[in-house]
Amino acid sequence: MKTHVLHESSADLVPEDLPRPTPGPGEVLIRVAACGVCHTDLHVIKGEVAFPRPCVLGHEVSGVVEETGPSVTGLEPGQRVACSFIMPCGACRHCAAGNEDLCEEFFAKNRLRGQLYDGTSRLADAAGRPVAMYSMAGLAEYAVVPATAVFALPDEIDLEDAAILGCSVFTSYGAVRNVAELQPGETVAVVAVGGIGLNIVQMAAAHGAGRIVAVDISDEKLALARELGATDTVNSLHGDPVAAVRALTGGRGVDVAFEAFGSGPTVKTATELVDDGGRVVLVGIAPAGVEAGLNIAHIVRRKIRVLGSYGARAGTDMPRVLELVAEGRIGLRRLITDRYDFADADRAYKDLDARRIRGRAILTYGIPDDGGPAPA
Repeated sequence: MKTHVLHESSADLVPEDLPRPTPGPGEVLIRVAACGVCHTDLHVIKGEVAFPRPCVLGHEVSGVVEETGPSVTGLEPGQRVACSFIMPCGACRHCAAGNEDLCEEFFAKNRLRGQLYDGTSRLADAAGRPVAMYSMAGLAEYAVVPATAVFALPDEIDLEDAAILGCSVFTSYGAVRNVAELQPGETVAVVAVGGIGLNIVQMAAAHGAGRIVAVDISDEKLALARELGATDTVNSLHGDPVAAVRALTGGRGVDVAFEAFGSGPTVKTATELVDDGGRVVLVGIAPAGVEAGLNIAHIVRRKIRVLGSYGARAGTDMPRVLELVAEGRIGLRRLITDRYDFADADRAYKDLDARRIRGRAILTYGIPDDGGPAPA
């Protein structure tokens, strides 16, 4: 099968043929239809997040079930599916407690070693040497995914568009619903409206936020944020974003501020945007070692809560995400501003690094969609 491999001491994704993988017990082989272009992959490409090499990236995929391994039930060849980037083991203490977003096996084996849960990768080169997998390694024509992370698509959802469900939309749901516990009528600020931040805007609107202020340095991204539900926008290149947000909220600040970039300055800004007793939800992944200088006295005295949010709970939250999209409460088509052919994966990530992508980009693999019509 065709793949894009990231090798040692290189920032290029290299087209390479690898043997097609075989699913093991509890696993599903997916013929990939589309893969999202995510900034977290870019951190790995640039060496800002440690991960074994050679590896195949791509953790936001949709496709068609090609084959199921032993003991898999409820999934059959030919089904249209989307996959969550967190692939819960289902057995560790956190999974047993319903906290699949904290799955110990996922972090210890996949994120640290590029393996699945038997301690091996499903990918190897022609000589049999292992190739690490970042989540399901979706920058390939076929991907092996634990069945716990594979979800059948309703007919109303377009197959290629569905790729962004498994990280961008999934992550925003976890941040808005599970961590922020956003209540109808509350005010929200979203700091950095890229692929994740735009989905947080849309998810906050779907959950009844009364006012949503998008903060970014790009007028194009801010315009898209308005299309997706932002009531106000602030370009932080043109003045103090804290003063601007507080002016919009009568001097109080917002109830919840989401930070979706992962840098010290943007985290600090988010903590300064909230009202007394407000919640700050950190969603953006930062390069290793990045820290934020916070005003401790302000956070303590004003009872500000700073909360981390990583993905969501696959088993309980992906079905709800699919419902929201099928019902039309969350749209995908406007979020996907850039589409690349699978062969152009390296260019897509270079465009992401250069901030040339307005919303979310996907790579399309050219397989037919036998499901329902694409939503408008």
